[in-house]
Amino acid sequence: MALFTSSTRSIPEIGDVPHHIAIIMDGNGRWAKKRFMPRIAGHKRGVEVVRTTVKACSELGVKYLTLFAFSSENWRRPAEEVSFLMQLFMLALEREVTKLHNNNIRLKVIGDRSRFEGKLVEMIDHAESLTQNNTGLSLTIAANYGGRWDLVQATHRMLEANPDCGQTFKEEDLEPYLSTSYAPEPDLFIRTGGEKRISNFMLWQLAYAELYFTDTLWPDFNSTALKRAIESFQQRERRFGRTSEQLKSNA
Repeated sequence: MALFTSSTRSIPEIGDVPHHIAIIMDGNGRWAKKRFMPRIAGHKRGVEVVRTTVKACSELGVKYLTLFAFSSENWRRPAEEVSFLMQLFMLALEREVTKLHNNNIRLKVIGDRSRFEGKLVEMIDHAESLTQNNTGLSLTIAANYGGRWDLVQATHRMLEANPDCGQTFKEEDLEPYLSTSYAPEPDLFIRTGGEKRISNFMLWQLAYAELYFTDTLWPDFNSTALKRAIESFQQRERRFGRTSEQLKSNA
């Protein structure tokens, strides 16, 4: 599996369509509340939007899509809601994995699985194994994930694999142990729902991503809204610490 170089050290290839889009899917509960519906109705609708977003990204030529489904902080939510989200995750895997596979989509799940039920872990393992050789869109679901957790687990794994490195190591020594080492860093980060923060999501990987915030709630985020975010990305000059003149001279 390929390992990718950090954008902080070299300029990645830049195209009209971002290679990698990362999304915080925010606003399910508020969407339901506005309609006098239980929060779980918003989460159900949110799963449908995931399906349409995956389809749109595949059609647009996006190679990697990472969705923040459940953060390590979301365990603080009411127990009933957390239980429903876990059941919804299993139901989505049961219903969608074969469809993903038939559409040549590779599925990865990143995050700490230690708090998941055994059945859910088995379903994740099966989904990843089934789709691992697919060559289309690479879909990553971040579940029980946190950016700080990712950095800590990567450091532990690096030290276990390289016990002699001690306290002296470089960025490129750590990167292969991050949970997303199989993917390039996100070009475009999208957060729906009106909040303007990254909420402990991919802290390392988002170092040079273009940030796009929208008031649109996730259940209302359709292909038109996705294209609007991509259009915003296309209007930006990505310099990665260089000057505009340097970019032009290297063009």
